[in-house]
Amino acid sequence: MKLKKIALATALVTASTVSWAACTINDRVNIIGNEFPAIHAVVDGAKECNGGEVKSNLTADHQKLNVAGMTGNPAEYTSAIIANSSIVALMNEDVIRPLDDLVARHGQNIKENQLITIDGKIMAVAFMANAQHLVYRADMLEKIGAKPPKTYEEMLEIAEKLRTEGVAQNPIGGAYAAGWNLAQEFNNMFLGYGGEFFEAGSANPTVNSPAGISALNMMKSLSAYMNPDFLTHDSNATNAEFRAGNVAMMNMWGSRAATLGTAEGVSQEVADGLAIAGPLMVGEGKAPASTLWWDGFTVAKNISDSEAEATFVAMANGIAPERMDDEMSPLAVWLIDGYEPTAQAQGVFEAVNMNTLPYPMLPYMGLMHTALGNELTDFMQGKESAEQALADAEAAYIAAAKEKGFL
Repeated sequence: MKLKKIALATALVTASTVSWAACTINDRVNIIGNEFPAIHAVVDGAKECNGGEVKSNLTADHQKLNVAGMTGNPAEYTSAIIANSSIVALMNEDVIRPLDDLVARHGQNIKENQLITIDGKIMAVAFMANAQHLVYRADMLEKIGAKPPKTYEEMLEIAEKLRTEGVAQNPIGGAYAAGWNLAQEFNNMFLGYGGEFFEAGSANPTVNSPAGISALNMMKSLSAYMNPDFLTHDSNATNAEFRAGNVAMMNMWGSRAATLGTAEGVSQEVADGLAIAGPLMVGEGKAPASTLWWDGFTVAKNISDSEAEATFVAMANGIAPERMDDEMSPLAVWLIDGYEPTAQAQGVFEAVNMNTLPYPMLPYMGLMHTALGNELTDFMQGKESAEQALADAEAAYIAAAKEKGFL
């Protein structure tokens, strides 16, 4: 992967005055991706192109749909908006094409450190950086005389005081929805405790370890201060709890933080109390309990060259430098020329500066993520031990990895 943390940090503060020509395409474009404001902004830019139809399916279920939707010939979707994790599944199934020729023809305003190069070929164009970090209500913490937590242990102490003093009954928010979200929260905590997912140079799993057990126990402790329905709360539901004034502290994506105080219906109290800080540490770990991400776009393999060109041109228009205006700029930490960092970018900047580890871009990490998401729920519900849940996750992963030929 060519996008290094040093390059990422540099890209965050790079500006340009490059102009962008009007966008004209000559074929269909159909985009699938996640649903949050920054992605909507990119897709809206793609839809500004003239000459061809640009459609999109932006949904939280995009990772369940993109492989199937790009496997047919011709593929239903001509582009998938992906991140560190989700590009791996598309490459494993060989449904996206190298972009070197399209970058050469139409990538004049795309910076080199936006090009995700795998095995010597450009497979994606990154347009934003992301990380999960602390989002909190400064006014709520002030009521109990607490400073923002720097560790999860401190978060638990503050949460107990907030509850005891009647400031908030369920002061912690978390995207702990069973499945992908729960697994991602485990990944963050596991890395924070210094865990290693696999044996060095191998696909053999190593999550059933002291770091894995510690991660689950910390997650269980945090969940005691969450909404009782926390296993149904993805990022959208967790943010809704925060906007409703019910949550004082949460680990949230930088790409979501920008709109927490500006979304329709948010009270002035919540908007004024909103504050952002870097990711939290945990235990004796040397890295934050978070992961560093990029988001970008790919182009489907099973489409015509004309469709591929139209798709690349439209997506490049979606991340054109001239689109970095007052509306788009605060929505994310962009890797696009013309981006000037906003206050909302603070959490992601701090994640970079704290040497947060990138999400593992390994061909079998997606199988581990899925196994964790499926097997950790019983522990969170108190139905089995941490050791058993992790053993189940390893067993499910091993079965899937053998089926795919990784083991």
